[in-house]
Amino acid sequence: MILLPLFFGSGSHAQDGGSKSVTVDRKPAVAGQFYPSDPVRLRAGLSALFAAAQPCETKNTVAIISPHAGYVFSGEVAASAFNQIDPDKNYENIFILASSHRMSFDGASVYTRGDYITPLGAVKVNRELASSLVKENPVFTDVPDAHLYEHSLEVQLPFLQYRMKTEFRIIPIVLGTQSAASANKIAQALKPYLNDRNLFIISTDFSHYPEYDDACLVDKATAGAIIKNSPEHLLKLLEENDRKGIDDLATSLCGWTSVVTLLYMTEERSDLIYREIKYMNSGDSPLYGDKDRVVGYFAIAVEQSSLSKQNDSFSLNEEERKLLLQIARQTMEQYVSKGKVPPLDEKDLPARLRELSGAFVTLKKEGQLRGCIGRFEATSPLYDVVQQMAVASSTQDSRFEPVETDEFDDIDIEISVLSPMRKISSVDEIVLGKHGIYMKKGFYSGTFLPQVATETGWTLEEFLGHCARDKARIGWDGWKTAELFVYEAYVFGEKE
Repeated sequence: MILLPLFFGSGSHAQDGGSKSVTVDRKPAVAGQFYPSDPVRLRAGLSALFAAAQPCETKNTVAIISPHAGYVFSGEVAASAFNQIDPDKNYENIFILASSHRMSFDGASVYTRGDYITPLGAVKVNRELASSLVKENPVFTDVPDAHLYEHSLEVQLPFLQYRMKTEFRIIPIVLGTQSAASANKIAQALKPYLNDRNLFIISTDFSHYPEYDDACLVDKATAGAIIKNSPEHLLKLLEENDRKGIDDLATSLCGWTSVVTLLYMTEERSDLIYREIKYMNSGDSPLYGDKDRVVGYFAIAVEQSSLSKQNDSFSLNEEERKLLLQIARQTMEQYVSKGKVPPLDEKDLPARLRELSGAFVTLKKEGQLRGCIGRFEATSPLYDVVQQMAVASSTQDSRFEPVETDEFDDIDIEISVLSPMRKISSVDEIVLGKHGIYMKKGFYSGTFLPQVATETGWTLEEFLGHCARDKARIGWDGWKTAELFVYEAYVFGEKE
């Protein structure tokens, strides 16, 4: 690949903290190669890519994973990732993490000298924050050469310029490390900025150079590991991919250090959900597609659950509650009697029922428990979780025989929509009747919904003891050495 020469901007001076500093803008290095250098052609090309891309499927997006190849290959996938960003939001900062393809050095380089320039104009760098990161964190350095010819960060910027309708500032970070431990240090430094006021863009392509079908399999596995939100799981998967001996597979994830950094930032955040948005590889390019040697591209978004804030009160209106209970009953009755789950058209459902959420479905017969199974993870739409748990609670609760058709009229259904779990360090944080409890010790775990404490009248010690002994099977006092989590539930039922 022939690289265009990069020229720094003229030495304009800016006052910074009372002392003179030279502003050195980073000029485009790969315009005319990875994407058009003419602004008119670039805007037209971006318009076409966004028109063909996957539309917005997420809310409250806090991070995206986007490819960085030439736009003719990965542009549609990249546009699909950027489509998940709210173009009207006023972000305080947009952090862009890109693993270096040209230099190896410890830690990461933050560009502090000036702005980034593209054919569409200047992309402002928050130089004050960038300099502060370098000054306060040994894992960050100010090495402008790391940015000089690096394409993986640059190619993200025109998408950002085209998509955003508000002014924004970036923190450009090029990672030179090949160490997971160093990536973790970077993550800890950036973790305070992972909130709904900022946005993170992670630049990476997926598999490099296997044949088409192998790429599809490898890339699906790699994306599956990423959305589990576990850096250890991803690192293990990448090692397994290497050991498989797949022909011509040079790497499964060229920007793995940037992705792992994101995972180290998010792994303890149960309110953050990874979603696959779109997959293609270079073999899908209509003009230049070669299916013998391909590079894979995935768009992935990270969104913050609408139930993420502890003080937020989630609620459903009467119509939404009735519809969700109707879905649960129709699913239970049709599955028990016919072995089929009734199909639903998501487009006909209210937006609240399409939000990702965990939920439990509880069946009661003459006031006594008849089945109760749920899911904590907010990885599926609420209506879908309710359907799955209606099937499970009526046919798969090992404590009870499967529900029979002649019981339908005697069963009342209750639904508990869950907030994300929060780990606690002391049982003093538990509020009976408000918090559900989840405990885990080794391979054993158990939970009680918040309403259990209210219905039984148990003390806190009884609540914990019964959960430890009867649900987690770790003995009455097992909770004292178990990991403890709390969550809240929005509960409603047919008896209302």
